[in-house]
Amino acid sequence: MTKEATYINTIKKLYRSLMLFVVSFILAGGVLVYYMYNPDMLDFNLKQETIALTPVEIDEDLIENGVHVRTGFIEAEGYTTVINNCTNCHSSKIVLQNRMSAERWNATIKWMQETQNLWDLGRNQEIIVNYLATNYPPIKKGRRMVLTNIEWYELEDK
Repeated sequence: MTKEATYINTIKKLYRSLMLFVVSFILAGGVLVYYMYNPDMLDFNLKQETIALTPVEIDEDLIENGVHVRTGFIEAEGYTTVINNCTNCHSSKIVLQNRMSAERWNATIKWMQETQNLWDLGRNQEIIVNYLATNYPPIKKGRRMVLTNIEWYELEDK
């Protein structure tokens, strides 16, 4: 064998050894990552426990402290009409987080009818808007309170 052939064989062996090292490193890293997410993978005596969850039944019409428990709506005239019409399409939380005047509630209903396929509410619209405008009107947010009892100090130039 010539020097050149010996050199090529040595390079091939070195390349194979390097590839074996890289593949081993990647596999070891994969096993390590898997072990981090599943530390019980080597515990062959691990007993699996089955936990049975029983659903808690909530009374659909339960009112506590003047609030309908299932939806969070204030118990007042018209709240059942609001529940029956509004919560068919979306969560009551969407209604609760919005506070609008009667005009804005009407505009919102009109928008839902035009773009979201809300049906014609008929006489229920007046009941719904009256309930919402009465119980979820806009809240005026003023400026923060004036700071009092503060000991002010002068900044010094350095």
